Amino acid sequence: MSNKPYVDDEKGERKAVKVPIEEHERLNEDLHDLAVIAERKDEQTVPLDEIIENLKKQGILPSSL
Repeated sequence: MSNKPYVDDEKGERKAVKVPIEEHERLNEDLHDLAVIAERKDEQTVPLDEIIENLKKQGILPSSL
């Protein structure tokens, strides 16, 4: 395997890039996160105070918080 970071076709044009598997996995996770954000962009938001209050009622957060 070549040490070049790019894969060129027979015309010398770059067609692909080689990255370490760890970086590839991180980039895939980032891409997935961006896709989820795009899918949910029109969802109604919930105020943080309301989320905290619900977590307290469920016993997930202490009521003294």
